[in-house]
Amino acid sequence: MEVLSGAAFQRLENAIHAATMRQRVLVNNIANEATPYFKRSDVAFEEFLSQAIGGQGTKALIGKMTDPRHIPINTSYPSPTPRVVTEESTAINNNRNNVDMEKEMAMLSENQLRYNLLTQQLRHDAQMMRIGIKGSV
Repeated sequence: MEVLSGAAFQRLENAIHAATMRQRVLVNNIANEATPYFKRSDVAFEEFLSQAIGGQGTKALIGKMTDPRHIPINTSYPSPTPRVVTEESTAINNNRNNVDMEKEMAMLSENQLRYNLLTQQLRHDAQMMRIGIKGSV
């Protein structure tokens, strides 16, 4: 039984890891807002995940497994790992820096909301497993 090692839990774990990584990257961008020639970075994860799940816009037929010896058909999507991406081509200040403080603060708030949502989902999943094991609320 794959409760904590299943594909859905792994995607949730990677999403929390991506939100944590994005928090550090955004704070680093804000800290270097006045540093000449500094280029802002961001974390790419959601794009990779939607590509992995969506199969580039095509819907795939999902095979139903009724026996453990069956070969899974499109049942598990690969869970991509988050990656830091640096924007090298832009500059918005005279010192060739590309950090926009308002944009960074908005992205920081959005990331905090995303992190809270993901940890709530994780807590809910753990609570459901606890109820399943105990058999009562």
